[in-house]
Amino acid sequence: MTTALEAPPLRPLLDDLVCSHRPERETGSVPANIPFLSEVPFDRFGIAVATTSGEVFSSGDAHVPFSIQSISKVFTLAMALQRDTTGTLWSRVLREPSGTAFNSLVQLEAEHGIPRNPFINAGALVVTDHLMEETSDAATWLLRFLTAEAGSSGPFIDEAAAASELSGSSRNLALAHFLKDFGNLRPTAESVVENYVRQCSIMMTCAELAKAALFLAREGRGTLGPVLTPSDAKRIGSIMLTCGMYDAAGEFAYRVGLPGKSGVGGGILVIVPGKCAI
Repeated sequence: MTTALEAPPLRPLLDDLVCSHRPERETGSVPANIPFLSEVPFDRFGIAVATTSGEVFSSGDAHVPFSIQSISKVFTLAMALQRDTTGTLWSRVLREPSGTAFNSLVQLEAEHGIPRNPFINAGALVVTDHLMEETSDAATWLLRFLTAEAGSSGPFIDEAAAASELSGSSRNLALAHFLKDFGNLRPTAESVVENYVRQCSIMMTCAELAKAALFLAREGRGTLGPVLTPSDAKRIGSIMLTCGMYDAAGEFAYRVGLPGKSGVGGGILVIVPGKCAI
């Protein structure tokens, strides 16, 4: 019996997408504070689909590691919610679209140190701080989580890239100091930003990332068992839909209509509830 996902067959469909959309010329630019991203070949393009039935379809450069950057925020939020039995996390960060740049200082100051959502940088710093209540090395903790969910020993932290990015993290440090001044950050601003930058510097392949995110398509059930309650898995999907693309979230929701999260490393993670992670 074939499923809707297999009609048309996914593998030829993905091959066609890669053939049609692999970049033919270099356009745009990478952030000046993350110089190692400019070393990635501009025509690198891959796609992977991990289905809830356990299959993985891929094409192009789907097995070449890339820097997941802000896609990591989806997983740190999941880890934080695993342990947030009292709901205190949602008193420190909201669940509203920001409508401003992902690294806005003005909004954070105007709203007294409470970030609009966990996917803008200020909100992600609060989530990282929440994880650091249990360990000072939250980035390595995240890496272990991703490795287990992906069922692969491939993911790793690119420490050289993290050090390079950290040297240009003045704005993230400014956000962290704002949070600290408003009493919404517990450790030092420097330690939280270091953990945050290291989590963003995790390298994974498209196939690994799709498999690691499957718990969001399976009502919270991960590779090794429950990761989240069905309600929390659904709620993360809701925040991805409304906030995952920052000030372009409305356009993405209109055109694609699925929960998604972008990363400046070039990745996009999308969830089709009950079906697959892409």
